[in-house]
Amino acid sequence: MMGVPVCCVVMLAFICHSHSLETQNPLYRPKRSQENVWSDPSDCVLRTKQSQVFTNSHNFSVDIRMPGVVPSASDTYLCMAFPVPTSRDAFIVDFIPHASMDTVHHMLLFGCQTPFSTSNYWDCGSVQGTCEDEASIMYAWAQNAPPTKLPKDVGFKVGRNSGMSYFVLQIHYGDVSAFRDHHRDCSGLTLKMTSKPQPFIAGIYLLMSVDTVILPGKRVTNADIGCDYTSYPFYPFAFRTHTHHLGKVVSGYRIRDGKWSLIGRQSPQLPQAFYPANKEVNVKYGDIIAARCVFTGEGRISKTYIGGTSDDEMCNFYIMYYMDSKHAIPYMNCMETGSKELFEHIPAEANVPIAISPGHMNSMMHMGHSTDHQDNRSLMDTNKGGQALDQDYHLEQVSAWPQSSLQLGQVSGLALDSDSNLVIFHRGDHHWGTDSFNSQARYQQRSLGPIQQSTILVVNPTNGNILKASGRNLFYLPHGITTDKENNYWVTDVALHQVLKVSSDGRDRTLLALGEAFTPGSDNNHFCQPTDVAVDTDTGNIFVSDGYCNARILKFSSDGRYLSEWGAGSSDRRRRIPFRIPHSLVFLPDRQEVCVADRENGRIQCFIAETGEFVKEIKKEEFGGEVFAITYSPAGGLIFAVNGKSLYGHSAPLRGFAINYSTKDVLDTFIPEKKEFEMPHDIVETRDGSVFVGDAGSKSVFKFTTEKAHRSVKKAGIEVQELEEMETFVKTKVRPEPNMSKTAAIQQKQTVSQQSQPQGEAEEEKKSGPKPNKEQGVLPAIITTLLLIPLLLVISIGVFICWRKNNQHEVKTESSAVGGILGKIRGKAVGSLNLGNFFASHKGYSRQGFDQLSTEGSDQERNDEESSDSENEEYSVLPPPRSSP
Repeated sequence: MMGVPVCCVVMLAFICHSHSLETQNPLYRPKRSQENVWSDPSDCVLRTKQSQVFTNSHNFSVDIRMPGVVPSASDTYLCMAFPVPTSRDAFIVDFIPHASMDTVHHMLLFGCQTPFSTSNYWDCGSVQGTCEDEASIMYAWAQNAPPTKLPKDVGFKVGRNSGMSYFVLQIHYGDVSAFRDHHRDCSGLTLKMTSKPQPFIAGIYLLMSVDTVILPGKRVTNADIGCDYTSYPFYPFAFRTHTHHLGKVVSGYRIRDGKWSLIGRQSPQLPQAFYPANKEVNVKYGDIIAARCVFTGEGRISKTYIGGTSDDEMCNFYIMYYMDSKHAIPYMNCMETGSKELFEHIPAEANVPIAISPGHMNSMMHMGHSTDHQDNRSLMDTNKGGQALDQDYHLEQVSAWPQSSLQLGQVSGLALDSDSNLVIFHRGDHHWGTDSFNSQARYQQRSLGPIQQSTILVVNPTNGNILKASGRNLFYLPHGITTDKENNYWVTDVALHQVLKVSSDGRDRTLLALGEAFTPGSDNNHFCQPTDVAVDTDTGNIFVSDGYCNARILKFSSDGRYLSEWGAGSSDRRRRIPFRIPHSLVFLPDRQEVCVADRENGRIQCFIAETGEFVKEIKKEEFGGEVFAITYSPAGGLIFAVNGKSLYGHSAPLRGFAINYSTKDVLDTFIPEKKEFEMPHDIVETRDGSVFVGDAGSKSVFKFTTEKAHRSVKKAGIEVQELEEMETFVKTKVRPEPNMSKTAAIQQKQTVSQQSQPQGEAEEEKKSGPKPNKEQGVLPAIITTLLLIPLLLVISIGVFICWRKNNQHEVKTESSAVGGILGKIRGKAVGSLNLGNFFASHKGYSRQGFDQLSTEGSDQERNDEESSDSENEEYSVLPPPRSSP
């Protein structure tokens, strides 16, 4: 009997709560679907009233729009504040932009406690900024840029305990001529929100230079920023760069034990939205976070300083990250100049400018400011000679790699696993010779049985030591290999005419088989000597190059369902030349494209992964008519390729190529030092910029790098695991200090490193945490020492057990988990930065120009301006009769 009254009370409370949300703010109205641009002012104003729609008890969406504005002049910044629509904690889990690049140059969303105004929109490009207190950027949209997407289970915390009671929408209207038709603008965002606590909380880390001076006429000026990280682990998932006219490239890194790992790299002349960060990088206590901005002073007649006007410069690198809800910090920053000794070891890619096409630049130029036009022209002129900045970028062989012989057969494929280890696919004691196939492409040596040796070797990319071996008694003639995000191997076998998905756990399980074993064909269920596989890192779809006796690319879902296929592309459909052995594939995650090495045509062709639509072709005389393999570096927008010998005419010297994807220019070529390539068959680039080439002819793998071996450096540091029983002690002794003095941090690291040696990398990735300062007293040091004794005992036992197991059978080292998605933000933004206040107190700068973006200056300037290749390897055969239409 009590159930009915209880239900009534619950329903009444829910109705009252919903009504209170509507009456709490008169801006809430039922959601309607309209366009961003309106001719009727009343309709526009009605549409821009902030609306809230509940989809269930936890999830709701909020519209944030400009109220039908008409900017009075070009380069206008307008802001409008919107209260967070709940008094409880809430989480933004997705952003949906509503803006047209014809009207809006860029759009930013900030969160803060006290905006400059709550009544109407205001000009936030003048003295007034976005907020009276610190503003945290949560979203950025720019012309021709991808939308910001939060990972699953990650949200920006707003509301009661977040220190963010208001959203502030800022829109930059570049060219006022877009409003000649007298329309009113209603651009803005839809926020997907939930009241359900998220396990991981998003935040922003800003690296910013404050004292860089760019000398006039100087070709290259570097602005280097670096700080020790002294708080709980965070996981970058997006990055954003910002400079003015003179910026050429901005790169951000994590440095751990002397090793530089790229977080993100981009041209600041491209749309300044957030771009996907390197998913393999996390940051923990003891790491160094660093960034470099490369500027050119050519075209300037006076010094250029850091400031907020169009004539000044800025160097900003934003990291959007997530942290565990227990330790989440919504905002951190670093403004310390990096030491020359530290930046001597920065990867060469940080100095290579990213070319911007004149058409792209013109689309971003603003009409009406002649001085900015002149600056843009000088910038484009320097882009023409941009390769002068590339002069230090050259790959050279690491002759001491591998440190011991790998005992390989014909090396047919290379890949990287989820731990960034090198994966080698080779043929053991099997060879592809003239008698391997008949004229119908059927394998003639089945009596030999499968290869008994381990055909898949996982190798340490640093020293070449074998970490794991698998792939026994599975393959007959291996060819291509790649890995997916679950670390499974996708391989092709030209003798089996199959594509196989194989587990990487050492148990050699075939998880999926496409094609019929030993049966060539040309329909949707058969292949004919397939050569390679590429995996879409977002959808899991796979692409197969098929192959020696077919001329097509096939697309399958991750579970093996046939989706589509296509042949060669051409900008001139009347002169389309079919593939002649599509030999190697690579997926371009930042462009959502698939590129193929069309071997016998000596060209590289790229296609839209979703549709198969032809995008571009790269064909160079230096290839000599043969391109055997390609790979791609999203960090630098580079395609790495190797060529091969041609039987049909002149062959160019065998070598590797570094090619700018955008310009198609060959930036570098590289060859082994001690012996020549015989048949370079596959190529892969690691995340530290090293390039590996597998050679089927010499049965070897070559390593190339831009850094000499003697430049390797290891930073002294603290590497201590965070044990569950120590967590309370750590919390009481260490208060997160994101902006700890670099000198103090280094001194602390040097002191503690004398007492403690680094632990294994895999163990550190799983559990790491802040460590107490020695200066806090003798007692904590004694307690720490006592706690470390059982830790060392446990580690010793673990090492002994692993050693015993490794002597019995192969064991796969589990890849360290990132550890999920991070959580709640407690209290007001920590370590947040208001550039207006900062520059007002330094060097005589005024607040004007800095408050408009809180952390960046005016963007006015953005608008102003296998046939056979050896006697025993891979003979081409005529296409067999098609088995079915």
